[in-house]
Amino acid sequence: MFYLFILKMSAAEETFVGAIDEGTSSTRFLVFSSKTHQPIASHQISTTNITLHEGWVEQDPEDILMKVKETIAVTCEKLKMMNISPSAIAAIGVTNQRETTLVWDKYTGKPLYNAIIWMDMRTQSIVDRFINKRIPNCHTLDEKKRHLQFKCGLTMNPYFSVFKLVWLMENVPEVSKAIQEERCMFGTMDTWLIWNLTGGINGGVHITDVTNASRTMLMNIHSLRWDKALIEFFEMPSKLLYPEIRSCSEVYGHMTDGPLAETPISGCIGDQQAALMGQMCFLAGQAKCTFGTGCFLLYNTGRKPVISTHGLLTTVAYKMGKHTDPIYALEGSVAVAGSATKWLKDNLCIVDSYKNIEVMADSVEDTNGIHFVPAFSGLYAPYWKSDARGTITGLTMETTDAHLMRATLEGICYQTKDVMQSMQSDTGHPITALNVDGGMSTSDTFLKILTNVCCLPVVRPKMVETTALGAALAAGFSVGIWSMHSVKSNCDTFIQTLSEEEQKSEYVLWKKAIDRSIGWNKDDEENEYDDFAGF
Repeated sequence: MFYLFILKMSAAEETFVGAIDEGTSSTRFLVFSSKTHQPIASHQISTTNITLHEGWVEQDPEDILMKVKETIAVTCEKLKMMNISPSAIAAIGVTNQRETTLVWDKYTGKPLYNAIIWMDMRTQSIVDRFINKRIPNCHTLDEKKRHLQFKCGLTMNPYFSVFKLVWLMENVPEVSKAIQEERCMFGTMDTWLIWNLTGGINGGVHITDVTNASRTMLMNIHSLRWDKALIEFFEMPSKLLYPEIRSCSEVYGHMTDGPLAETPISGCIGDQQAALMGQMCFLAGQAKCTFGTGCFLLYNTGRKPVISTHGLLTTVAYKMGKHTDPIYALEGSVAVAGSATKWLKDNLCIVDSYKNIEVMADSVEDTNGIHFVPAFSGLYAPYWKSDARGTITGLTMETTDAHLMRATLEGICYQTKDVMQSMQSDTGHPITALNVDGGMSTSDTFLKILTNVCCLPVVRPKMVETTALGAALAAGFSVGIWSMHSVKSNCDTFIQTLSEEEQKSEYVLWKKAIDRSIGWNKDDEENEYDDFAGF
């Protein structure tokens, strides 16, 4: 359900809130109406990945900044064509790809290296090194895992910012030199954008929010501050310039130039947490799943962090204001979702459009006994097995391409169910409905399969821009445009049509398929630790 209450304006008055949505594949700026909380204008530009080596993914920070400014300028021109002045935008929120790591010079404002993107895997050897590092009074791998996880909520994985930062310090001389000279500014993508948009070298605000900071492995999720013990464990230099950690909803500073000069930037939240906000999952027990290239499931656990014992991460969901309590979430990520359908279309070439995948999957009642585990680059939550590989089980002479299409969609749904079951085990409470968004959620066929596999209602908002909406809400809450209240928005709800008994037998076969997908990429001398999750 969506809840929104409009404050401080008569029926004739209307203001707007802007949202910068800086994602992995594109940069967007959207403007939302204070009355309808619908986007009225937007502009989007694709971003470019730089892949110097296999497993490396970088982006040019200055190119991203330029594209953010361009999306703002073009959107403001669209507003003028609608006879709306850009000055009617009362606040701006920022949402961004998390974990992506940047360093730049405090005095010149120039990046010291490209942004290392969250999915970059170059740091595996660094992860392994820290996995093997000793911690006082921690004698076993499990003790070490729990010690760090209790502090930061995360497990050791190349995703997280600290490992990218270590790589930069060890491999880019300009970075280590700038650190020694106390001019190396560190931050995630939100930090870079807000610093530049609020003035850069001329007084720019060097901040991040609790959700982005919680993905670095350097913030204590209880105190919401940079943690001295974590900084020492990861051997961070004392002269590195860290951003100040702030809430998700407060005025950080003001735009200094462009059509929105003097407009406050008053919201900042990582993209998956923004989607949780945009889905209005404000109550403990509510969950959302974003289906894009991969899928990310977040479960609101309320005011106390739940440290997972079932392969999930603990993260800050949001903190709406300086003096409010933080809200926490459990998070599970699945590596392959929409990219599995892309594989069917572009690699196997057995279908010419995504729409036809849906049509063909809908043309058969079931998969005729096959299960497809799309573990192309390993299994993520809750298994964390890097040696897993894509596996199809149960093939017969009667198997058709339509069965494979349906098995692909079911495989994505079963992975979602695996994460949900871990969440329920960690919290002791069942998920009663799943809010969904992302590209795959536009498919009714996919959501019908999802609701049957997961055995619960699946809720899709009619307004699908939930990530950008989450950033806009954070900004709007800060300046008094919106507050939570009991006004319901329009959603589509999908209800299961198969019994749980029917699904149980299929889930047993899915678990067998998972077992058979593991162990395909072991080195001759097997490492004691699994690549992803030795932690």
